[in-house]
Amino acid sequence: MAKNEQNTEQQDIGQLLKIKREKLADLQAAGKDPFVITKYDQTHHSTDAKAEYEELENKLIGDRTPVDVSGMDETAAREAKKADYNEKRAIMDASPINVSIAGRIMSKRIMGKAAFCNIQDKPGNIQAYVARDAVGEESYADFKKYDIGDIVGIKGYVFRTMTGEISVHAESIVLLSKSLQILPEKFHGLTNTDLRFRQRYVDLIMNSEVKDTFIKRSKIISSIRKYLDDQGFMEVETPMLVSNAGGAAARPFETHFNALDEDLKLRISLELYLKRLIVGGLERVYEIGRVFRNEGLDTRHNPEFTLMELYQAYTDYNGMMDLTENMFRHVAQEVLGTTKFKYGDIELDFGKPFERITMIDAIKKYAGIDFDQVPDTEAAKKLADEKGIHYEPYHKKGDIINLFFEEYVEENLVQPTFVMDHPVEISPLTKRKPDRPDLVERFELFINTWEMCNAYSELNDPIDQRERFKAQDAAAAAGDEEANHTDEDFLNALEIGMPPTGGIGYGIDRLTMLLTDSPSIREVLFFPTLKSL
Repeated sequence: MAKNEQNTEQQDIGQLLKIKREKLADLQAAGKDPFVITKYDQTHHSTDAKAEYEELENKLIGDRTPVDVSGMDETAAREAKKADYNEKRAIMDASPINVSIAGRIMSKRIMGKAAFCNIQDKPGNIQAYVARDAVGEESYADFKKYDIGDIVGIKGYVFRTMTGEISVHAESIVLLSKSLQILPEKFHGLTNTDLRFRQRYVDLIMNSEVKDTFIKRSKIISSIRKYLDDQGFMEVETPMLVSNAGGAAARPFETHFNALDEDLKLRISLELYLKRLIVGGLERVYEIGRVFRNEGLDTRHNPEFTLMELYQAYTDYNGMMDLTENMFRHVAQEVLGTTKFKYGDIELDFGKPFERITMIDAIKKYAGIDFDQVPDTEAAKKLADEKGIHYEPYHKKGDIINLFFEEYVEENLVQPTFVMDHPVEISPLTKRKPDRPDLVERFELFINTWEMCNAYSELNDPIDQRERFKAQDAAAAAGDEEANHTDEDFLNALEIGMPPTGGIGYGIDRLTMLLTDSPSIREVLFFPTLKSL
């Protein structure tokens, strides 16, 4: 756009904004300030009004045969259709559905003594017919000055127009809130991605599919809660501000608590406090909450995101696999009405049994390398050098195995797949396999090549746990900024005694991406992290 055109557009916008404020000032001067209204009795949403009318229409009119206009000239056909419409209208008007709706004006057409406007509310939108003779001359004059974006309340009755659109015939209309900004032009909507995320409130108004995504997100979380509640789990809350941010391999955000003059961290995981509750005898607990990781931004990562972790006493990672498979199947059915759905061009099937494969077998399958035949860390690093796999000096054999898995395997895991039995070096809080102490009873679920959850047979041996923490402390001292640190209170809890326990963490945002066919985590967070302007 040329500079002169841009200046002209800015001047036009400035003039429109000025007019909106002048209209508000006029209303206030006339004693009609919309901002003094504290409530409005809303009896119906748009979808409720339409559904109720259609139900009554089917009852009163049913499958009435349409008027036959064959053989009529244009004028006669038009009159016959009008007579048929008036007859049906009379039947419906004899049993009026009175409604009180509220919402935002999204379009308006003035036609002399009458007008049509489109009102948008939470579930949808409905047309309103506003006539001067029905609402009164003064009210109609005020309505004609209302702007796109204004929020109104309308009382009236539901009818169907001659063009077939279910509408509200207004008998009164009141301005509930004056919009002082300009909504994007309706045919193009709000398309600037950065602006959409910064002004999510406008995005929700202009893009109905965005609203649908977040309604589905809410349903996903509700469905998870119901499933777990029915399984006897108890929802709990644990601290976000912690002195030792453990339970995951991630850099924490750090802050300072002035009242106690202590440095604290934002939690990176829910794990260690939930396990304390298992020690306390609660047996089945879960938490859905925000966690914070000081890491980069991309399509699947945001520094604050929603994590769910659950812990169940007297079961192991096999029990967690069964629970996860059943829960994912349940959530898809509840939210989508099916266990088969598409993400992009890929059809995913939650109805089939999820594949189960060990990490070492997966590497053997997709990379042709058998790490059971690699004797030690030195041999693993040599193999990594040959394959061009970058590693850190402090990495051990288990870390190298994980790097090979990331390089060769993850991209192949499209349908739901449990990858099991990880190296002990990358699993500091997990119980070792009795017959393979170099491996642990852990799995990750992969769908569409994404890691969807991470689960363990939880380590409940306090002596082994202390040694694992020592190894993590050493890794941190060697430069690993994502290493855990020794948590003495957690060790004390383990010494009190924790029963055999299965535990798991789920990324709620990634599951929402999957079930809403969203290409980026930013599309499923109301307010994703953005660089300040």
